[in-house]
Amino acid sequence: MGLQGTGFFLQCYLMLAAAMYFDLGEQEEKCIIEEIPENTLVTANFLLEPWNLKTKVSNSPHLGVTATVRDPMQEIVMSKRFGKFAKFTFTSHASGQHYLCFQTNSTRFSVFAGEKLKLHLDVQMGEHATGSNADKTKDHLKTLEDSLSHLIGQMLHIIRQQEYQREKEDVFRQISEETNNKVLWWAVVQTSILLSVGFWQMKRLKDFFIAKKLV
Repeated sequence: MGLQGTGFFLQCYLMLAAAMYFDLGEQEEKCIIEEIPENTLVTANFLLEPWNLKTKVSNSPHLGVTATVRDPMQEIVMSKRFGKFAKFTFTSHASGQHYLCFQTNSTRFSVFAGEKLKLHLDVQMGEHATGSNADKTKDHLKTLEDSLSHLIGQMLHIIRQQEYQREKEDVFRQISEETNNKVLWWAVVQTSILLSVGFWQMKRLKDFFIAKKLV
């Protein structure tokens, strides 16, 4: 296998992608949730089309999709209107759940008004040094160099994912320890209350017997 073939194989094997599709109604907004580590480059591609493939999507400027990205604190990272197909990128500034929301911004879908539209979505995380539009005139050595750069980027992305998972484990461990300590102290408090009530009842009973001259 030549160097160019090896580079293409590495590119295909190492690409981290999540492809999906869902339906959208008129001016309807739907969101997906992605767990993204801090300082990660995210690339998203989408295509809007009718469920009935025989129906043609109008090229009217009124037809489009508004893409909005929110971070774990619900702050808007990016919000932009696109046409029926587009590609956008953003970089996460905090680790956690990011919300990718899409909303059709038209009520006029020409001949298929009222029908559901299908949004194809492809989300890729990490650096992607090589792509389908790479210059075919590059020599084999340059292709291999790009593939190795892509491999390094993916390794860094995996490292960030692992660090993010360790952070989540530390938070969970801390919560578990605090919960266990609270349970222990609650048991101590309950035992103390029961012992105090028992001693108080014994003293009251003893005083009662003495008062009645039974002892």
